[in-house]
Amino acid sequence: MVSIVSNLPDFMLSANIIIPIFAATNSNMKKKAVNNSTQDILLQAVSAMQKKKAKNIISLNLTGIQDAVTDYFLVSHATSKTQVNAIYDYVVETVIKNCEERPYHREGYENSEWILIDYVDVVVHIFLEETRSFYNIESLWADAKEKHYESDE
Repeated sequence: MVSIVSNLPDFMLSANIIIPIFAATNSNMKKKAVNNSTQDILLQAVSAMQKKKAKNIISLNLTGIQDAVTDYFLVSHATSKTQVNAIYDYVVETVIKNCEERPYHREGYENSEWILIDYVDVVVHIFLEETRSFYNIESLWADAKEKHYESDE
């Protein structure tokens, strides 16, 4: 016997792809352990960015900054709006799949120049290259500890 709980809304990705969110149980299925730690979300998002060839991937550790809006900013850029959308889609899919965590908020996917994905303790920024240079978000948080990740550069 399989029971499906579908009280969660569908989640739409940038390419108008809808991911239905549901939980299913079956007496023969083993319960999957859920690990939603900040580090897991951060590492899954980095991995997804790397797989979609994001450029200059940097995390900014804001935990030591008083009144910071989050624990981590994760910043990268792409060379086209199509690639920005692809990175966004894959980050969301990967975090849902591996951390069972959906974004609390997201914005910017309509124009795809700067997409923000808010997981509360981790905020992911995916820029077009020119937009990243213009806003220079890393310099706004110059007190943060930077960590650079291997990327397509």
